[in-house]
Amino acid sequence: MILDVVALTPRVLERAPRLRSFAAEHGVRRIRPVFPAVTCSAQATWLTGLRPRDHGIVGNGWYDRDLAEPMFWKQSNRLVHGEKLWETMRRERPGYTCAKLFWWYNMYSSANWSATPRPMYPADGRKVFDIYTWPPELHTGLVKELGPFPFPAFWGPAAGIASSEWIAAVARWVEDRHHPDLSLVYLPHLDYEMQRSGPEGPAIGAEIAAIDGLVGGLLDFYCERGVTPVLLSEYGIESVERPVHLNRVFRAQGWLAVREELGRERLDCGASRAFALADHQAAHIYVRDPDLREEVRECCAAVEGVAEVLDEEGKRACGLDHPRSGDLVAVAEAGSWFTYYFWEEAARAPDFARTVDIHRKPGYDPVELFLDPALCCPRLRIGWQLARKKMGFRSLMEVIPLDAGLVRGSHGRIPEDSRDWPVLVGGPAGDGTGDLESWEVRDLLLAAIRGTQHAPSSSGG
Repeated sequence: MILDVVALTPRVLERAPRLRSFAAEHGVRRIRPVFPAVTCSAQATWLTGLRPRDHGIVGNGWYDRDLAEPMFWKQSNRLVHGEKLWETMRRERPGYTCAKLFWWYNMYSSANWSATPRPMYPADGRKVFDIYTWPPELHTGLVKELGPFPFPAFWGPAAGIASSEWIAAVARWVEDRHHPDLSLVYLPHLDYEMQRSGPEGPAIGAEIAAIDGLVGGLLDFYCERGVTPVLLSEYGIESVERPVHLNRVFRAQGWLAVREELGRERLDCGASRAFALADHQAAHIYVRDPDLREEVRECCAAVEGVAEVLDEEGKRACGLDHPRSGDLVAVAEAGSWFTYYFWEEAARAPDFARTVDIHRKPGYDPVELFLDPALCCPRLRIGWQLARKKMGFRSLMEVIPLDAGLVRGSHGRIPEDSRDWPVLVGGPAGDGTGDLESWEVRDLLLAAIRGTQHAPSSSGG
């Protein structure tokens, strides 16, 4: 069982008694994070042993130059190139089975059982919270016994421990009924409060205690059943205080194209000479005119909060030279992160800016973790909006602030202090010393799997 405990670092281990004890007994190694140090790139690197230049996952999203559209948080596993961990094992052990539970790119994979967040969008404009599973009947069993997935607790202002608790319950349910040879389980909880208040925020101790208890219970569950558990984390979260608005800089230079739609502004990526697709502390910059590229690079490098701007040589050096990548890639300084903001007046911001909308925004927006402090009785407002939606009225859940300064934690760059790096705990970690590169993790996981003597399951899908 490979458990992805988001934001687990050496610093966090010091404050998590159950996990610290497990690490002391089974070994822990630091992982130099892949760049960009974000969920999709990290998971793809672990499962394929390839760098982004080869597996193609250059971030949590990218810009499709043919469609002229940002593509954020897509879910098809066919986007990830390369042989996955369980596929390698299946070649060696016919009948080898895998359950992929809430890891990303979890639709249409070759895993035997999978579950992933997937809202429904009926034609009347509603958004109905749900999950996608394979096989389809897995959905029926999970919801019948565990209740509906607590989607608001997975992302948005209400994000919290309830979503990770539900995922842990799914892991137990699948193990007891299907006994997969390999389980991949994702617990995102620490990510939320660390982005809200920073890794040293006042509530972090309680949140670490919550995930420590939840993971400790899972470790006991699997060990009792003879399953070897391994813990991984994707990145560490650093304190930030400076949001960097590259698209506003590009707009001032006349490179950004903005359309007016119903009195609001929309970024017109296809018509822009240059724009930035923000992804935490990395930003892919797409430049339509090659002759403009050097000017854009110099302009971006001069922006306060930008550590460096990778050109073709720079991308090649860090394994990010893939056609999906931006023509340039900006890396934030410590303490800084990139927003997607492009408007100059709040009243002109697009209608989705004040909502939780991870697909429409041209970049990642951690401000979605906050309720607008300027709203009077925000939870009553949310209840009223939900009631209107149930009655069939169309309405926007405009409760997200436009103040990027609220965010106190971010990730994506490679921290200078290795105590803020992700970790590998258990299994192969105890067989060696020294730090790992992200693409080395797969071979160690394979070695640990090959060392187990479980017979292939007969209940594969």
